[in-house]
Amino acid sequence: MQVLGISGSLRQGSFNTAALRAAQGLAPAGMMIEIADISAIPLYDQDLRDAGFPTAAEALCRQIAAADGVLIATPEYNYSVSGVLKNAIDWASRFQPQPFDGKPIAILGAAAGRLGTARAQYHLRQIFVFLNGLVINKPEVMIGSAAQAFDDQGNLTDEMSRELIGQLLTALADWQARLKG
Repeated sequence: MQVLGISGSLRQGSFNTAALRAAQGLAPAGMMIEIADISAIPLYDQDLRDAGFPTAAEALCRQIAAADGVLIATPEYNYSVSGVLKNAIDWASRFQPQPFDGKPIAILGAAAGRLGTARAQYHLRQIFVFLNGLVINKPEVMIGSAAQAFDDQGNLTDEMSRELIGQLLTALADWQARLKG
């Protein structure tokens, strides 16, 4: 199973990108997770779209379309998803065929606060209702107090978070198999 990981943070020391790297090591047998780079995607602009999809946006859309599932790691900015993540999703929503349609999607997130990314994840779920993305309901992986959950090298050391990520990836594989089946 080929999974595309998307981090909603561009920060060099991003806990969400680190969580995706942890997921790569926790993936069940037969699952490969590739992490997308959304840093070069320009701000959505209808004039740009009319001139032709920007290369970076089109590359992401093709990666999503080719993947068997998507794993999104979202930070929480002002009780919602980050602008760069929303921007990447907005570009993908206008690609034809729309690559999130019917796609199995798993969500996780890490944040400094105790609630982790609860509010951002619920907003992300709302976005995917419109895009017909098939989001896994459980387990919910919300890594709170992220600075204590990762070591200085960006390794996820919190055992409960590691266990939940493993369960989420297993659920993603099961969900994808049921959808294909």
